[in-house]
Amino acid sequence: MACCQSCTSVRPHYRKVLWFALAVNALMFVVEIVMGVQSGSLSLLSDSLDFFGDAANYGISLWVLGMALHKRARASLLKAATMAVFGGWILLLTVYRWWWQGDVPNYHEMGVVGVLALAANLLTAWVLYAYRDGDSNMQSVWLCSRNDAVGNLLVMAAAGAVYVTQSKLPDLLVAVLMSCLALSAAWRIGSQAVKELRSDK
Repeated sequence: MACCQSCTSVRPHYRKVLWFALAVNALMFVVEIVMGVQSGSLSLLSDSLDFFGDAANYGISLWVLGMALHKRARASLLKAATMAVFGGWILLLTVYRWWWQGDVPNYHEMGVVGVLALAANLLTAWVLYAYRDGDSNMQSVWLCSRNDAVGNLLVMAAAGAVYVTQSKLPDLLVAVLMSCLALSAAWRIGSQAVKELRSDK
């Protein structure tokens, strides 16, 4: 009973945190997709799609909040599949850019947007930190925010490397690393969701 009362008290605050995270990610999606296209940076563009995916994930988490464990676990499986598709798409796009498009991205715009995105993701990760060890849905929300912050640091590092080398390679390498982060998180979330589905039978 005490556990149920604790869940009831946590849920309203968690709902507010999710709404905040959704708003931040939706805003940054618009900023990064515009700047990613303008700068010609694949790492920025991939990060913009990650913001979009995260906003969608937060929306799903809000929808299933308070539902039975098996329903939340199924939503987590959908999130994991989305992240896996995203990671695979970035890998394919990186190969395409490597072989068929040779433009060097604008390192200045990459750096400025990378700093802004990092600030947004650190703020989101901070408000979600207390819920990182919850069910698969809570874990997926936390992992999305963590991956975004790591991705922003990589984008900023790539911007510096592009400036020094005047090459597209750093941008492409970061895109590959970000896709691997997405695939790794998808596996972790999916595995936890499968365990929850089995335990709820």
